[in-house]
Amino acid sequence: MAFKGKGKAVNREELAEVFGVSLNTVTSWIRGECPYDQKGRQGKPWRFNTRDVSEWLRDQARLEAEGDGPLDEFELKMRKLAAETSQAELDLATARRLVAPIDEFERARALENATVRANVMNVPSRVVSQLIGETDEARFKEVLAAELVQALESAAETDIELDDEEGGDGGDD
Repeated sequence: MAFKGKGKAVNREELAEVFGVSLNTVTSWIRGECPYDQKGRQGKPWRFNTRDVSEWLRDQARLEAEGDGPLDEFELKMRKLAAETSQAELDLATARRLVAPIDEFERARALENATVRANVMNVPSRVVSQLIGETDEARFKEVLAAELVQALESAAETDIELDDEEGGDGGDD
Protein backbone atom coordinates (compact mmCIF):
# COMPACT_ATOMS: atom_id res chain seq x y z
CA MET A 1 0.00 0.00 0.00
CA ALA A 2 1.79 3.17 -1.16
CA PHE A 3 0.83 6.65 -0.07
CA LYS A 4 2.00 9.86 -1.66
CA GLY A 5 1.72 13.14 0.15
CA LYS A 6 3.45 16.01 1.70
CA GLY A 7 4.88 15.49 5.10
CA LYS A 8 8.15 15.72 6.91
CA ALA A 9 10.96 13.31 6.12
CA VAL A 10 12.16 11.75 9.37
CA ASN A 11 14.30 8.89 10.63
CA ARG A 12 13.14 6.21 13.12
CA GLU A 13 13.91 8.25 16.20
CA GLU A 14 12.19 11.36 14.84
CA LEU A 15 9.18 9.27 13.79
CA ALA A 16 8.90 7.88 17.31
CA GLU A 17 9.10 11.42 18.70
CA VAL A 18 6.53 12.83 16.26
CA PHE A 19 3.99 10.14 17.10
CA GLY A 20 4.87 9.90 20.79
CA VAL A 21 5.78 6.21 20.71
CA SER A 22 8.82 4.09 21.50
CA LEU A 23 11.38 2.82 19.00
CA ASN A 24 10.01 -0.69 19.65
CA THR A 25 6.61 0.53 18.43
CA VAL A 26 8.18 1.95 15.28
CA THR A 27 9.89 -1.41 14.73
CA SER A 28 6.53 -3.19 15.06
CA TRP A 29 5.01 -0.72 12.60
CA ILE A 30 7.76 -1.58 10.10
CA ARG A 31 6.95 -5.27 10.52
CA GLY A 32 3.30 -4.34 9.96
CA GLU A 33 4.09 -2.82 6.56
CA CYS A 34 4.33 0.80 7.65
CA PRO A 35 5.26 2.86 4.56
CA TYR A 36 8.82 4.12 4.33
CA ASP A 37 10.85 6.06 1.80
CA GLN A 38 14.17 4.34 2.50
CA LYS A 39 14.90 1.05 4.20
CA GLY A 40 17.51 1.25 6.91
CA ARG A 41 20.76 -0.59 6.31
CA GLN A 42 24.28 -0.41 7.55
CA GLY A 43 25.24 3.24 7.19
CA LYS A 44 21.80 4.25 5.87
CA PRO A 45 19.05 5.32 8.24
CA TRP A 46 15.39 4.53 7.80
CA ARG A 47 13.48 7.43 6.17
CA PHE A 48 9.75 7.94 6.63
CA ASN A 49 7.25 10.55 5.45
CA THR A 50 5.14 11.62 8.44
CA ARG A 51 2.02 12.15 6.35
CA ASP A 52 2.30 8.71 4.75
CA VAL A 53 2.74 7.11 8.17
CA SER A 54 -0.19 9.11 9.56
CA GLU A 55 -2.44 7.95 6.71
CA TRP A 56 -1.26 4.38 7.18
CA LEU A 57 -2.04 4.57 10.91
CA ARG A 58 -5.48 6.00 10.09
CA ASP A 59 -6.10 3.10 7.68
CA GLN A 60 -4.93 0.61 10.29
CA ALA A 61 -7.34 2.15 12.82
CA ARG A 62 -10.17 1.99 10.27
CA LEU A 63 -9.43 -1.67 9.55
CA GLU A 64 -9.38 -2.41 13.27
CA ALA A 65 -12.67 -0.56 13.75
CA GLU A 66 -14.24 -2.75 11.07
CA GLY A 67 -12.97 -5.88 12.82
CA ASP A 68 -14.88 -7.94 15.38
CA GLY A 69 -12.56 -7.87 18.38
CA PRO A 70 -12.14 -5.22 21.05
CA LEU A 71 -9.36 -2.69 20.58
CA ASP A 72 -6.40 -2.65 22.93
CA GLU A 73 -4.97 0.51 24.47
CA PHE A 74 -2.33 0.96 21.76
CA GLU A 75 -4.89 0.64 18.99
CA LEU A 76 -7.14 3.17 20.70
CA LYS A 77 -4.24 5.61 21.01
CA MET A 78 -3.46 5.17 17.32
CA ARG A 79 -7.09 5.82 16.37
CA LYS A 80 -7.12 8.92 18.54
CA LEU A 81 -3.82 10.09 17.03
CA ALA A 82 -5.12 9.52 13.50
CA ALA A 83 -8.32 11.44 14.28
CA GLU A 84 -6.35 14.32 15.81
CA THR A 85 -4.05 14.39 12.78
CA SER A 86 -7.01 14.49 10.40
CA GLN A 87 -8.60 17.29 12.41
CA ALA A 88 -5.34 19.27 12.46
CA GLU A 89 -4.98 18.90 8.69
CA LEU A 90 -8.59 20.05 8.19
CA ASP A 91 -8.04 23.02 10.52
CA LEU A 92 -4.90 23.99 8.59
CA ALA A 93 -6.68 23.71 5.24
CA THR A 94 -9.53 25.83 6.61
CA ALA A 95 -7.10 28.47 7.90
CA ARG A 96 -5.42 28.57 4.50
CA ARG A 97 -8.88 28.99 2.93
CA LEU A 98 -8.47 25.79 0.90
CA VAL A 99 -11.81 24.44 2.12
CA ALA A 100 -15.17 26.01 2.89
CA PRO A 101 -18.34 24.83 4.61
CA ILE A 102 -20.70 23.04 2.24
CA ASP A 103 -23.57 25.46 2.87
CA GLU A 104 -21.33 28.42 1.99
CA PHE A 105 -20.20 26.69 -1.20
CA GLU A 106 -23.79 25.85 -2.14
CA ARG A 107 -24.91 29.47 -1.59
CA ALA A 108 -22.02 30.74 -3.75
CA ARG A 109 -22.88 28.25 -6.53
CA ALA A 110 -26.57 29.24 -6.38
CA LEU A 111 -25.64 32.93 -6.69
CA GLU A 112 -23.29 32.18 -9.59
CA ASN A 113 -25.98 30.18 -11.36
CA ALA A 114 -28.54 32.96 -10.83
CA THR A 115 -26.09 35.49 -12.28
CA VAL A 116 -25.43 33.35 -15.36
CA ARG A 117 -29.16 32.76 -15.84
CA ALA A 118 -29.99 36.49 -15.54
CA ASN A 119 -27.28 37.41 -18.05
CA VAL A 120 -28.33 34.73 -20.55
CA MET A 121 -32.02 35.64 -20.20
CA ASN A 122 -31.14 39.23 -21.22
CA VAL A 123 -29.67 38.09 -24.55
CA PRO A 124 -32.96 38.13 -26.50
CA SER A 125 -33.72 41.75 -25.60
CA ARG A 126 -30.18 42.78 -26.57
CA VAL A 127 -30.15 41.03 -29.96
CA VAL A 128 -33.70 41.62 -31.18
CA SER A 129 -32.93 44.95 -32.86
CA GLN A 130 -29.81 43.50 -34.51
CA LEU A 131 -31.70 40.51 -35.93
CA ILE A 132 -35.00 42.02 -37.10
CA GLY A 133 -35.35 41.08 -40.73
CA GLU A 134 -32.12 39.07 -40.73
CA THR A 135 -32.29 36.10 -43.11
CA ASP A 136 -28.65 35.05 -43.16
CA GLU A 137 -28.35 32.06 -40.81
CA ALA A 138 -24.60 32.55 -40.37
CA ARG A 139 -25.07 36.19 -39.29
CA PHE A 140 -27.90 35.16 -36.95
CA LYS A 141 -25.66 32.56 -35.27
CA GLU A 142 -22.73 34.99 -35.12
CA VAL A 143 -24.78 37.67 -33.31
CA LEU A 144 -26.31 35.17 -30.88
CA ALA A 145 -22.96 33.52 -30.15
CA ALA A 146 -21.29 36.89 -29.52
CA GLU A 147 -24.07 37.94 -27.14
CA LEU A 148 -23.99 34.64 -25.28
CA VAL A 149 -20.22 34.86 -24.90
CA GLN A 150 -20.58 38.42 -23.59
CA ALA A 151 -23.29 37.31 -21.13
CA LEU A 152 -21.16 34.44 -19.82
CA GLU A 153 -18.01 36.57 -19.57
CA SER A 154 -19.94 39.24 -17.71
CA ALA A 155 -21.24 36.62 -15.28
CA ALA A 156 -17.72 35.26 -14.81
CA GLU A 157 -16.42 38.72 -13.92
CA THR A 158 -19.16 39.30 -11.33
CA ASP A 159 -17.94 39.17 -7.74
CA ILE A 160 -20.18 36.97 -5.63
CA GLU A 161 -20.70 38.45 -2.18
CA LEU A 162 -21.93 36.01 0.44
CA ASP A 163 -23.91 37.95 3.01
CA ASP A 164 -24.04 36.32 6.41
CA GLU A 165 -27.77 35.58 6.40
CA GLU A 166 -27.76 33.57 9.61
CA GLY A 167 -26.11 36.21 11.75
CA GLY A 168 -22.75 34.36 11.74
CA ASP A 169 -19.99 34.76 14.26
CA GLY A 170 -19.89 38.54 14.18
CA GLY A 171 -16.17 38.49 13.27
CA ASP A 172 -14.47 40.96 10.96
CA ASP A 173 -13.45 39.65 7.53
